[in-house]
Amino acid sequence: MSIFASDESRVVLEERWVLLARTIAQTAHQGQFRRDGATPYVCHPEEVARRVAGDRLAEAVAWLHDVLEDTSTTEADLRAAGLPAEVVDAVSRLTKREPLDYEAYLLAVRENPLARKVKIADMLANLADHPTDRQIVKYAKGLLALVPPDTLVR
Repeated sequence: MSIFASDESRVVLEERWVLLARTIAQTAHQGQFRRDGATPYVCHPEEVARRVAGDRLAEAVAWLHDVLEDTSTTEADLRAAGLPAEVVDAVSRLTKREPLDYEAYLLAVRENPLARKVKIADMLANLADHPTDRQIVKYAKGLLALVPPDTLVR
């Protein structure tokens, strides 16, 4: 039995989480810019959220996917704000930490379906935003590591 009175209650709650995540991201990334020095950084999480639209938990994670890595926001802050554990856990999994190398990081992301979905959307958004040659190679390898082999066209 669900803790929610109805599916409608769950939808309303998830929509609140998306709005909360967006507000946290907008506040945390305020004053930050993309590589071009002109585009507000928050446009990137907004684009990632757009790419996972329809999956509200993924949308919340998308808004927050760089918050722990690039701002002073902590996991405890996200929990205290009222975000559910599955969102905070996915955001944490998406946060690169030393001494984890890129391959180990991708393996950790792949283990969490929500984090994996958002990371794929993140890479696609980055590839659509004037990537360097080095970034193209990095994201191509990353996508191959994250996309299940049985879904690749042969």
